[in-house]
Amino acid sequence: MLHGRLSVFVRPAVFKRQFASFSPTNASFNIPVINFAKYRLASSAEEKKRTADEIVSAFKESGFIYLSNHGISSHEVKSTFQKSAEFFKLPSETKDKLAWEDPRSNRGYVAIGRERVTQSADPKEIAALREKAPDFKETMEIGRDWDSEWKNQWPAETVAPGFKQRMLDFYETCHELHVHVMRSIALGLDLGEHFFDNKIDEKCHNLRLLSYPPVKTNLLKNEGQARAGAHSDYGTLTLLFQDTVGGLEVQNPHTGEFVPATPIEDTIVINVGDLLARWSNDVLRSTLHRVVAPPAEKISESEGLTPARQSIAFFCNPNFSAEVACLPNCGDVAKYPPINTGDYIVGRLAVTYT
Repeated sequence: MLHGRLSVFVRPAVFKRQFASFSPTNASFNIPVINFAKYRLASSAEEKKRTADEIVSAFKESGFIYLSNHGISSHEVKSTFQKSAEFFKLPSETKDKLAWEDPRSNRGYVAIGRERVTQSADPKEIAALREKAPDFKETMEIGRDWDSEWKNQWPAETVAPGFKQRMLDFYETCHELHVHVMRSIALGLDLGEHFFDNKIDEKCHNLRLLSYPPVKTNLLKNEGQARAGAHSDYGTLTLLFQDTVGGLEVQNPHTGEFVPATPIEDTIVINVGDLLARWSNDVLRSTLHRVVAPPAEKISESEGLTPARQSIAFFCNPNFSAEVACLPNCGDVAKYPPINTGDYIVGRLAVTYT
């Protein structure tokens, strides 16, 4: 259920005209903070349309927004972060028994270095990148729990009390927010508010818990090394919940420079994925982003240690049976042929993991 307000225990940030503040060289690149209460609780169709237009405008320009007053309670977010942290503190042998096995499932535990996110689709190139500069993170992937063929990999209740139910509840909460944001996009594209409803109602999403352990700075000195390499996301939208540490950077599509997406209290970072960009004929922008290490604490004359970081990403997808083809009002000539959602997502995942 959507209720209350979010408080993700993040540091307050400085605002100027309700935009995240960047350096002067990035003055033309802004990630706006959008008050979603003006859409959810709109007193008129005009007010709802104004907010929808704000969202679509931002997704056309930067592909990213900060969403405030989105309706997810602070208690729910904090308890989900807590259960996530408890899971990653489990012994390696316990987590390894839950290992991710198949891109068609996309469920289970992914140990440090197993995934290498990149824009490449070449398995050999990705393998070389993974060998040279693996992503320094571990994740837990959770999908729909009622699938008959693909099952979530849950730790035993005695090992991780309350973990399963907390994640199942959060999955539903994030799906509901996804529906509302997609309705705002539909309205902003003049498609009719409920255009996407029957194309996203099967909840074919991925809840990803992420843990970035402390890392010695010497391990981050390889060329191309990052906590998570530059990439775009696969689906419609990504809902990102950050802790206070930060590290997310977004590429300015006009200059190629990466700029920080600093955690902002009471907001969720939301970005357009590749399938939504394709669906919209690139009217909406899927933007490259990465996670870099924050400033390190010096532990010797030649070595530093970065702080641990936690985040939660909810990767929203269309129904896996849905055909993604050029939307109305998004150009007269389609740039891409129609594609099946499930085939596309599985194909991207298959080359990302070992």
